[in-house]
Amino acid sequence: MSSYRDLDVYKLAHPFGIECHKLTLSLPKCEQYEIGSQLRRASKSCSANIVEGYCRRRYKAEYVRFLIFAHASLEESIEWLEYIRDLHTNQREDAEALGEAANVLGGKLNRFIQAVERQHRTGPRDE
Repeated sequence: MSSYRDLDVYKLAHPFGIECHKLTLSLPKCEQYEIGSQLRRASKSCSANIVEGYCRRRYKAEYVRFLIFAHASLEESIEWLEYIRDLHTNQREDAEALGEAANVLGGKLNRFIQAVERQHRTGPRDE
């Protein structure tokens, strides 16, 4: 694997952040700075932490730590999506679809964290 872009979890997390960002732009103005800002930051933090962890993969504890941060950001994103679903009925379907995508990503991220914990190696053979 030569880049974080090759990771399946990154391939799901980055578009998730993009779609969450787009959803927030359809919120009422007052919510774009409340719920919208929180969701934009949390959803983008998921992929950003995957990237940072990958770049620190030489050190297993650091790698796992950032993957856990990514998972926590994903869970926070789910909570903000639930607020959108419950407060803004015209965005309910989009929020639910993104929530489902987040659940899929969360499962993959959990399995990836477990795999890194079990199989982590350092050195050129990992690249």
